[in-house]
Amino acid sequence: MDKQLKTPPPYPIASVDHALRAAIILQMEGGATVARIAERLGVARSTAHRVLAMLVYRDFAVQDESRAYRAGPVLELAAHSQSLVSRLRAVALPHLHRVVDLLDETANLTVRTGDTARFIASVECLQALRVGSREGMVFPAHRTTAGLLLLAGLSDDELDDLYGAKRYQDRPEDLPDLSRLRTELRRLRRNGFAVNQGRSERGLVAVGVPVRDQDGTAVAGLSVSMPSVRYDPHRLQSLVAALDTAAHALERDLAEQV
Repeated sequence: MDKQLKTPPPYPIASVDHALRAAIILQMEGGATVARIAERLGVARSTAHRVLAMLVYRDFAVQDESRAYRAGPVLELAAHSQSLVSRLRAVALPHLHRVVDLLDETANLTVRTGDTARFIASVECLQALRVGSREGMVFPAHRTTAGLLLLAGLSDDELDDLYGAKRYQDRPEDLPDLSRLRTELRRLRRNGFAVNQGRSERGLVAVGVPVRDQDGTAVAGLSVSMPSVRYDPHRLQSLVAALDTAAHALERDLAEQV
């Protein structure tokens, strides 16, 4: 069968095409400088810089310590875990709805990509004062409930590699205190749950538990988020119990799809 060539759309948008081509280059080739992207796209360096800046803004790209650009959380997620994330989201949504019905707070499912955590599913509760949907948002992993739970699955060496100082030399303020982080992660491993009080956003409290695959590896975090004025520490045990029940049910459904 002859290979058919794609026909360009009748009204192409050059800026969109440039951004998509730049994203493909970063995903397929591992990274590039502004000059390299400008050369590949056939545009001025200033244009290439604007394209890359927009990709960074939308988490399709990140800039490393050498000032080169590489694939960001969105492209990394699509590259090596698309099928898992797609299955996780589809399987999780009914369980998120049940959690919301039971607890009347917003429920979320989150995965980790490198040192970031991405919300892949979110179901809002119906209370007037509530935490809005976080679906699609990306945060530093160590500042989110689920991100901490997933970091807890790493060894000390893996944690050192993930938070190597060279990766943060251009943004040292973003590098967490690794000694404190290790202490916190050891506590999370013992407890089996995480509580985030204002860490990712002021006035917000989140409680979460891990979701594990058949090998026992944490692949996601299931959490509920609420305004801090509504959080009662005396309810923590019941919140964790409800989340554990939902996480185990999600795990069973996920295993059946393998």
